[in-house]
Amino acid sequence: MSISTSAITPQIVADHGLTTEEYDRIVQAIGREPNLTELGIFSVMWSEHCSYKSSRIHLKKLPTSAPWVICGPGENAGVIDIGDGQAAIFKMESHNHPSYIEPYQGAATGVGGILRDVFTMGARPVANMNALRFGRPDHPKMKHLISGVVRGIGGYGNCVGVPTVGGETNFHTAYDGNILVNAMTVGVADTDKIFYSAASGVGNPIVYVGSKTGRDGIHGATMASADFGEDSEEKRPTVQVGDPFTEKLLIEACLELMASDAIVAIQDMGAAGLTSSSIEMASKGGVGIRLDMDKVPQREAGMTAYEMMLSESQERMLMVLKPGREAFAEAIFRKWELDFAVIGEVTDTGRMILVHHGETVCDIPLGPLADDAPLYDRPHVPTPALAPLGAIRDTVNISADLLRLLGSPDLASRRWIWEQYDHMVGADTVQRPGGDAAVVRVHGTGKGLAITTDCTPRYCFADPVEGGKQAIVETWRNITAVGGQPLAVTNCLNFANPQRPEIMGQFVGCLEGMSAACIALDYPIVSGNVSLYNESKATGGGSAILPTPAIGGVGLLPDVERMCTIAFKGTGDIILLIGERQGDLGQSLWLREILGLEGKDAGPPPRVDLAAERKTGDFVREAIRCGAITACHDVSDGGVAVAVAEMALASGIGAILDQPLSGSTAQTYFAEDQGLYVVTVRDIALADLLALAEAKGVEVARLGRTIANRLIFELPESDHAIPLETLRSAHESFFPKLMDAEL
Repeated sequence: MSISTSAITPQIVADHGLTTEEYDRIVQAIGREPNLTELGIFSVMWSEHCSYKSSRIHLKKLPTSAPWVICGPGENAGVIDIGDGQAAIFKMESHNHPSYIEPYQGAATGVGGILRDVFTMGARPVANMNALRFGRPDHPKMKHLISGVVRGIGGYGNCVGVPTVGGETNFHTAYDGNILVNAMTVGVADTDKIFYSAASGVGNPIVYVGSKTGRDGIHGATMASADFGEDSEEKRPTVQVGDPFTEKLLIEACLELMASDAIVAIQDMGAAGLTSSSIEMASKGGVGIRLDMDKVPQREAGMTAYEMMLSESQERMLMVLKPGREAFAEAIFRKWELDFAVIGEVTDTGRMILVHHGETVCDIPLGPLADDAPLYDRPHVPTPALAPLGAIRDTVNISADLLRLLGSPDLASRRWIWEQYDHMVGADTVQRPGGDAAVVRVHGTGKGLAITTDCTPRYCFADPVEGGKQAIVETWRNITAVGGQPLAVTNCLNFANPQRPEIMGQFVGCLEGMSAACIALDYPIVSGNVSLYNESKATGGGSAILPTPAIGGVGLLPDVERMCTIAFKGTGDIILLIGERQGDLGQSLWLREILGLEGKDAGPPPRVDLAAERKTGDFVREAIRCGAITACHDVSDGGVAVAVAEMALASGIGAILDQPLSGSTAQTYFAEDQGLYVVTVRDIALADLLALAEAKGVEVARLGRTIANRLIFELPESDHAIPLETLRSAHESFFPKLMDAEL
């Protein structure tokens, strides 16, 4: 057999994102020079985005198992048991680079891709979440990016009929030239109907379904594995174009076929498209694969095998079927007006063979493409410890400071965003955006899934280990605060250039903290994504992003009727603070927004006490389920004052806070101490709650009472009162003003 080759120059190798050493490894692996198609296949499979070559060695350290984990990392999504023969299937992924270049399509196809990761395993998607990071609000490009990303997420999710139930959005100049768009999907399946991707059965047909293949998205995985330069706008052709209506048809067709016994293996075509899907299926099954490229449905004339294999056209799936089931499967996909084609077969060769126009255009071993991809232990240095925060002035006007914080980019209401999302489609959303965690009823049952995303990048930058811990425990607290039992985590690890030792040190440190928190809380990581090279050399852009290990948490509420929310429920309720207060202002938003101190000038972040987190959280969850707590909100950005203000704004009910000061006024109200919850109880339940807290060894302090429509802070020198309407105006105005929308 002969394969047509053309000279592969050093420049062609470099253009494919491969080093000289990696190219030499390719030559050694296949025993000859590759042709362009083979080089392209190796380039995407060995890209950072697909191979995790800089991160695999460290990802192995993460805890991934628990009695309720059905499938951990390695498949399309993680799977956990939620009882009654049902499973939750979920994952988070990044679409950062495409969203910076073309925000609408980048964000939309990010949603489409993560939906496919979930329903390819047999789950019906029930909820979408997201985690967004933008640069300075006044950056000349940022309004365009915000508008495009939000419209892209809403447009795709709304059309496909899956509710977008929450998420997070933050701003920092470090994201000026490289925004982050992380998308998460949660689905529900029967535990006896979960589908995996390992191909098997020599001679079994390989089937292509969904949309036709075009030239969009070629080299998307390679682009996602490099930082941005001055030519980022020229990379627009590598951004895919999505069609949510086709995705909806694809979901229904796949789930209909999954109800039969026809499928042996199934894989969505995500990053690297037909290349990654076919290679992953074959390598996981320990088999070979032969594809006839002439049979691939194509929407453009004259496509080469190189283009078809590297295209990232959306809404496509690859399947291995049982012999003789082709006609049955085809009838289903034709009914849903989708393409269906048998394009190859499973072999016993351990090789990928591609035939195009009667010629063999690729013949390479599968082992080096997947299992033997490069693995680097990059040099890394730990982030230096920051000096303790020195003496700082106290707040001079708590009312003014609170108003400023509530109107700041990181704390302002996200209503402008989530009102563009359909969060009620499906009629199972029982806690909407704006609380600690979204809650979605498991259809046809009384139980619910609590879902949240979170991360505090400024903590991770100041101390990656503590920041990694905090990212995990913040989602654990969010789920706990609605009454859910946290079960498992997905993640999206967004970092800058791993070839810089200080950046790799951030990555290693964050994973160390994440691992410690997951172990302490019995909260394993079952799926995730790594996104590196998030930095920009483009004009007007920053350099490296802040280390941003975005965490998606999923928990279970046995009874959604006992769910808790952040809104005060009535006047006269007692407001309590549960947990141990430290008064630590380090890295707080108060320091940044009021005193202008951040980064190295803002001291170390608040310490996470994992044993205390678990003890306090378990107590709060028990108190919610027994009905003692009427409202609950964990303390995070902005401290106790912001937590109370958010509870008041969610309800229209005010509060009087008359607690003794714990340290300075700023330490009492604006410190971001970890492991704290603000709750309300009725007088009749107080004694029982305090007795339970004493028995569990949990600290409880009285903060005040709920009152009519204002907040009152009783301070030694004077009282400060703020009408809720004044707070609401400050809280709600940021996004409409930024985006020129009407209130």
